[in-house]
Amino acid sequence: MVSRFTPLFLGGAVLALATVTACSPVDDTTGTASPASAAADPCPSGSLGTVAAGKLTIGTDNPAYEPWFKENKPANGKGFESAVAYQVAERLGYPKDKVVWTSVTFNNAIAPGPKAFDFDINQFSITDERKQAVDFSSPYYLVRQTVITTKKSRIAGAKSLADLAGAKLGAQVGTTSYQAITDIIKPAGKPSVFNSNDDAKAALENGTVDGIVVDLPTAFYMTSAELDNGVILGQLPQVGVPEQFGLVLDKGSKLTGCVSRAVDQLRQDGTLAVLEKTWLSDAGAPELK
Repeated sequence: MVSRFTPLFLGGAVLALATVTACSPVDDTTGTASPASAAADPCPSGSLGTVAAGKLTIGTDNPAYEPWFKENKPANGKGFESAVAYQVAERLGYPKDKVVWTSVTFNNAIAPGPKAFDFDINQFSITDERKQAVDFSSPYYLVRQTVITTKKSRIAGAKSLADLAGAKLGAQVGTTSYQAITDIIKPAGKPSVFNSNDDAKAALENGTVDGIVVDLPTAFYMTSAELDNGVILGQLPQVGVPEQFGLVLDKGSKLTGCVSRAVDQLRQDGTLAVLEKTWLSDAGAPELK
C-alpha cells in the first residue's frame, strides 16, 4: 500500500512556500478563473464512460467462492468482495440497482484486449507482469498470513499467539508465511521448512507439524477443499511486504483513476477495515493477538 505519511521537512517546505506566496505582490492582470476555465470533474457521479450507459458493469468468476462471495450470487451484496464492489459503485455514483454483474473467468479478465466489464473483482494479485496487460486500482485488500490446523491437532483450540508458543509449526521456505512464524508467533521450537505448500499440507495431515502458516486465500481453500476437518485458527498481524489485491480494468481505462479514488476513500474512512472484519475475521478467520 502506498504510504500516507508525509516527511516533516516537506511539511515545512510547503509552509515556507505558502508564506512566500502570501507576501509576494499579486499580479494585477490575474483575474478570477471563470467557470468555463475550471477543469471538469474527471469522475462525474453516475455519469462515467461505462460499458453500458448509466450502469456499472462488474465482472467476477463463476463459481464465486466464499468468503469473497456468498451462495455463488455476487449480486446479493454478501461476502467481502461483493460488499467492496458495491461500496466502490456507490462512491462512483451507481446505486445497487444500477450495477450489473457479468461472469468472466479469471484468466480472461487479466488477458490483453477489450473488456466486457468496467472493473472485475476476483482476488487478483497486483503484479508488474499483469500490469502489462491490464490496469489495477489501488489495493482494496492486503493479504494476511493465517495459521491453519486440523480438528484433531493439539492446537485446534488455540485462540491467541501465546497458545501457539509450544506448537510445532511450518511453512514454505522463503515466504512471508515463514517470516510470520519467526517474527510474530516466535514459537519455542524451530519452524519446519517445506519446499511447497503441498509439502506443508502433507506434514500437517500426517502429524509431523501441529499447524502451518499460509496466506488467507490459501487457508480458506485448503480448509474447505483439501484438508479433512481443516480449521483456520486465525489471521496474524501484517509482516514483510504483503500481497495486494486490486480491481482489474481494461488497459488504459479512463475509469482507473476514478475507481482508485473510490477505493482510497473506502480505505481512508475505515470502510474497508469494517468490511474485512465483517466478512473475513467474523466469518471464520479471527485475528490472533
